[in-house]
Amino acid sequence: MKEDIFDRLSRSGFRSRFRLKEKELEYIRQKGMDTIRRHAEDFIARRLAPALPAHDGKQTPMRGHPVFIAQHATATCCRGCLCKWHGIPAGRELSTGEQAYIVNVIMEWIRRQAV
Repeated sequence: MKEDIFDRLSRSGFRSRFRLKEKELEYIRQKGMDTIRRHAEDFIARRLAPALPAHDGKQTPMRGHPVFIAQHATATCCRGCLCKWHGIPAGRELSTGEQAYIVNVIMEWIRRQAV
């Protein structure tokens, strides 16, 4: 994981405004981090990994699941943000390694929020 990504994201007014609220924190406590990771893996594989994701730029809701909030906070919400913030080009399917990187970034952000 790029160590400086969280420093860079913290300097963005838009990205740094995202926080998990009590509802999402309770959901994490109930489900556990392993389940949240599986949800993240599934969301990334289905919504972000295709070369041309359906509704790219609008595929990630702003609320409703801790992973969705984390995706916006970490700029892993669409292929444009992935390219701009993480250097992962659009227009091709994400590799298994890229998907794992994205999930790790999301889970680290969630872990930091849940402390």
